[in-house]
Amino acid sequence: MPRKGIALVLSAPSGAGKSTLTAMLRKEFPDLAYSVSCTTRKPRPGEVDGRDYHFVSESDFLRQREAGGFAEWAQVHGNYYGTPLVEVTNKLDQGFDILFDIDVQGAAQLKLNLFNTCFIFILPPSLEELEHRLRLRGTESEESIQARLHNAYDEIKEARWYDALIVNDDLETAYLHLRSVYLAATLTPACQPELLQSLLQGGNH
Repeated sequence: MPRKGIALVLSAPSGAGKSTLTAMLRKEFPDLAYSVSCTTRKPRPGEVDGRDYHFVSESDFLRQREAGGFAEWAQVHGNYYGTPLVEVTNKLDQGFDILFDIDVQGAAQLKLNLFNTCFIFILPPSLEELEHRLRLRGTESEESIQARLHNAYDEIKEARWYDALIVNDDLETAYLHLRSVYLAATLTPACQPELLQSLLQGGNH
């Protein structure tokens, strides 16, 4: 019996390990689709239109935005980014689960525009550990580290409205929690809208 897909929305402050956990989930569940956003920025070397992003002109993006064509959108560093609403809802209706790697502002918009969703926030063990991880990268300036920590504080304050909070202290444990939340989300009544009616109609009572 076909089921509805779910939108699995992951957010986390920079340095919490979201990218690593996302890669682990997609490796175990290769059918888990990844949301391809529209953007007005130019393609980087190696990026493919339709795979990495849908590259569009600013006028086309603004036209789609005014028509309500995005499930969420944002302007970052002078460029626009947005999630095509029809593309996402069609995939969900066809039973595909879609993974979103997105910030708290984008997640808040998705909460208003998509109905069958599961919101997961990845947390560091502490802000001190988060700072330690950022410094270990060796790629961030002091100014950048402080900005990321400031943003992390603001983002964590918004995590209270997510469906699940996962502390990434031990990577394997955090991943077990992530896959458990994902699998549980696929079993909700919203994912299987015809299941109960089918059972009742097939009964003898």
